[in-house]
Amino acid sequence: MDTLPLTAASLARFFHIKGSEVERYYKHHLSDFPTWKQKGHAADWVLLAENIGERSSIDETSLCNEVYTILSNKDGHGRKGSIIAMVKGTKAAVVSAILRQIPLAEREKVTEITLDFSDSMFSIAKECFPKATIVIDCFHIVKRLCEGLEEMRLRFKRLAVTENKKAAAAFAKEEDRKARIRANYRRTHPKNPKENRGRKRIRRRKYKPQMLSNGETKVEMLTRSRNMLAQSGDKWGESKKERAAILFDLYPQMKQGYTLICKVRSIFREKMTPEQARIKLHEWYKEVSNCTLREIKSARDCIKAKEEYVLNYFINRSTNAAAESLNSKIKGFRAQIHGIADIPFFLYRVCTIFG
Repeated sequence: MDTLPLTAASLARFFHIKGSEVERYYKHHLSDFPTWKQKGHAADWVLLAENIGERSSIDETSLCNEVYTILSNKDGHGRKGSIIAMVKGTKAAVVSAILRQIPLAEREKVTEITLDFSDSMFSIAKECFPKATIVIDCFHIVKRLCEGLEEMRLRFKRLAVTENKKAAAAFAKEEDRKARIRANYRRTHPKNPKENRGRKRIRRRKYKPQMLSNGETKVEMLTRSRNMLAQSGDKWGESKKERAAILFDLYPQMKQGYTLICKVRSIFREKMTPEQARIKLHEWYKEVSNCTLREIKSARDCIKAKEEYVLNYFINRSTNAAAESLNSKIKGFRAQIHGIADIPFFLYRVCTIFG
């Protein structure tokens, strides 16, 4: 339990013992938790300055119904020695005050720090690590562009839903009109008891939305396009390719936005110097300027504002994937120990395994 994210419940199932007793014994007797120096403030912050290294990542994650900022050492590779600090909240002033407890000489050892587009994370990195090269993660850049495309998809979906409702209302109105005509005809043309009319009585029909060539309605097609638009086209299967062809035919703006995102992806996939990347990125800016997609233009402005730190990716091609992986491991561990209400003990376990 000191080296692997094992829970008392998992040990109990394996050894056929009472999990709650194992947990209690471990917490109060087998572990160092009762004498842990950071126990008093663990719920607010934990600092493991000895784990600081040259390459770091900073990210935020949700733990124990709170948001924590986690500074990690990439050289830990998601194992022992990965966590440098965990601070509750994302306020730059609060997190920076904790990180400044690490001596300046140690903080100056950090030569590179990766992060996302968060302004608070940027302020923390700038203030606490003065000699570090700040790198904005390329995956978050593409993610920000995909968020713009997602806004477009939702806008078109709302229009499609409104269009569908109007068509259903018009269809119901037409059916009412036909029903009144048939009722009036029956009143003015009473049936002769001796006459045998051959056809069945006409009933009201239910509205059926127009189906596209792939068997989906327009609203269904837009709904199911969400994950597809976040992926690269080379990862699409046959059904996604068919759906994409219909989507881009009906909504050329979506095709234009997706094409612009693919061009950014191709820039980050190529091996080039920061100056070469700057030239390609400025060419892309011009293409975005010529379009009328306000969502993509908004994402472009975010990239433009921090272009220097975006281009730092091309120095060592560093990403924030290590931080994302560590956050996933910690979250998975938390999911296993849902029975533990003691947050300091949970954070002690996290620091024991990853700290």
